[in-house]
Amino acid sequence: MAAVPVTCVRLTTSMHTTQIVGRTSTMKLVPMGRVKSGFPSLRTSRFQISCSAKPETLNKVCEVVKTQLALASDSVVEPDTKFAALGADSLDTVEIVMTLEEEFGISVEEENSQNITTVQEAADLIEKLVEKKNASEPA
Repeated sequence: MAAVPVTCVRLTTSMHTTQIVGRTSTMKLVPMGRVKSGFPSLRTSRFQISCSAKPETLNKVCEVVKTQLALASDSVVEPDTKFAALGADSLDTVEIVMTLEEEFGISVEEENSQNITTVQEAADLIEKLVEKKNASEPA
């Protein structure tokens, strides 16, 4: 609560306008509402980072996934296929990541490997790590 001599007070926020009108010669307590600091949260579902791995990287990741999960060669593995939908558990996912590290000559950090849930995510991460590795090597 704040003590404000009230004649006319207009409070404006980005959401709505509130007007308090009154006439008085004495001080009254007027609730000012709860003060919220900071920026409103943005829904992250509106933002999506889209990286598109090369087709050959994506195909190689699909082959590794099929091999590691012992899927039939005619099984369809799409970029948006989730490892869990193919019957992979967390150990299978770790084995897939380890095989991909060997195939591409890269090292995937543990926190990055825990975020991989689809074939596309794996291919995008590999593409990024391979580019980073190539950029850091002397020409």
